[in-house]
Amino acid sequence: MRTLIARITVNPAVCSGKPTIRNMRFTVAQLLELLASGMTQTEILTDYPYLEEEDIKACLLYASIMANTKSFTPLTAV
Repeated sequence: MRTLIARITVNPAVCSGKPTIRNMRFTVAQLLELLASGMTQTEILTDYPYLEEEDIKACLLYASIMANTKSFTPLTAV
């Protein structure tokens, strides 16, 4: 799991410090939004050939870690 989560980087010089995939200008949130919209992993990897299957797994792992906190702020509908 450590090698997988190491694919998620936070760099103040890249995307304003948002979590990104391998220090690229592709955020974890962008990838999660693609999955939430219904795109399959195969479609994502085809449309974004610089991404790897492990990047998708790393984003899902990161999201699960972030969601598993002791406290949270409820989201409101936008």
